[in-house]
Amino acid sequence: MTLAMSWSEWAAHDATALADRVRAGEISPAELAAQTKAAVAGLNPALDAVVELFEDVIADPLKDGMNPDGTFAGVPYLMKDLGPTLKGRLQEMGSFLMQGNKPQADSHLTAKIRSAGLNIIGRSTTPEFGVCSSAENPALFTTRNPWNLDYTTCGSSAGSAAMVAAGATPISHGTDGGGSIRIPAGVNGLIGLKPSRGVFSIAPGGSDLSSVVSSQGCLTRSVRDTAAFVDACRGGAPGEFMPYWTAPEPYAELVKRDPGRLRIALSHEWGDNRATPHIVSELERAGRFLEGLGHHVDWAKPAIDYAAAYQAQTTCYITNFAQTIALLLEPRGITRPPEDLVEPINIRLWEAGINASYSERTRMQMAFNTTSRGFGAFFEDWDIILTPTIAKPTPKIGTTEYLTVSDNPSVHDWFANLWQIFAYTPLSNLTGIPGLSMPFGRQENGLPMGIQAQTRQAGDGLLLQLAAQVERALDGKWNGGEKPSNHVTRLAA
Repeated sequence: MTLAMSWSEWAAHDATALADRVRAGEISPAELAAQTKAAVAGLNPALDAVVELFEDVIADPLKDGMNPDGTFAGVPYLMKDLGPTLKGRLQEMGSFLMQGNKPQADSHLTAKIRSAGLNIIGRSTTPEFGVCSSAENPALFTTRNPWNLDYTTCGSSAGSAAMVAAGATPISHGTDGGGSIRIPAGVNGLIGLKPSRGVFSIAPGGSDLSSVVSSQGCLTRSVRDTAAFVDACRGGAPGEFMPYWTAPEPYAELVKRDPGRLRIALSHEWGDNRATPHIVSELERAGRFLEGLGHHVDWAKPAIDYAAAYQAQTTCYITNFAQTIALLLEPRGITRPPEDLVEPINIRLWEAGINASYSERTRMQMAFNTTSRGFGAFFEDWDIILTPTIAKPTPKIGTTEYLTVSDNPSVHDWFANLWQIFAYTPLSNLTGIPGLSMPFGRQENGLPMGIQAQTRQAGDGLLLQLAAQVERALDGKWNGGEKPSNHVTRLAA
């Protein structure tokens, strides 16, 4: 088939630019969808990042209710196979247990995404229930990093990160319960924002009360695309347990201006967790770069009990996922997770958390409170805290110690090991503050390295402003202008 653009032309457009061309009448949403379909066909055999494409909405982008007058005017979008539901479409959550599962209604955020003019054309990979750091269960799929196929994309927004980095589509869906947007953004060379609480709704299946640590969002290659997505998709549904706040002005406008001089703290020693020397040197380089932009930069970190915070986060995950699994078992008439359908660590999560007491959750919530107050006090003196996105290099494919196919008999030990590599992202989920990963450094293995900026609650716009300032200073060339070895520009014309 004849495509509307060459691959080099396609790769030069972010979602905002593609939408502008649609509005100018130069290209149609159906042509955009066909181009993404061709990209997936060329890339997915190596990357294993897309579970399914929806041929009917590729042929007819209006079929499921996409608003062609929305911000993104029909730009193709992959939905992570977890979180917001699509009426009548499969959602299998990376699990054998959920094969054939078809939700009967759209989620509130699904409607927002379609109203924003994003054409949801398929499902991207995720580890089982989004629990672990990589979409790797060889019996289902093994999602690989487009920069080097020997490495993972990390997770849990694995497939979306791979396809956006490889240029198949400029924007796709992610969820973040402990870094699952920011971590894959970091190791695939993308922009990934975990917003503050009160931005994206998870109605009707959950709320900020029942799913206090998890956030929705997207992965992109440009700051303005992320800003536009937040502007278009934010907002609560009827019956939320908490207020959903709005920003004083659209982020799409805000990011056009540089922030004022910021007080930026560098940090990587969080409790017993430390970054490797190379990663620390990249963090220091980022600090010097920001000093060059006129900001005040020094070493500092919140005065909190890090061990108690990680323990509370572990308790939260164990008890939350135990209930998630139980609620999936119940309609199937199953009383415990079957070993042939659920991965080993997820079975142990269920065993460890299903009978947790109210007292355990109360102690967890007390630690959440004291940690949140500690971060709040810190941000009275500092505007931003800058950390690496991960503390150790990206694992190679098959590093099972971080996977839910691990044979580790202790989920507590498994999580403690996870925090050693993913030390810097989960506490923003605990506290509800925003965190943004931007692709500023390089790992020793050659893969991109994310630098994470975090700030006070509802400071999402400041993070986007800072990232946009960096983007302009780099002349828009994240990752030094380099592209992954598996990329649309390397496909046959």
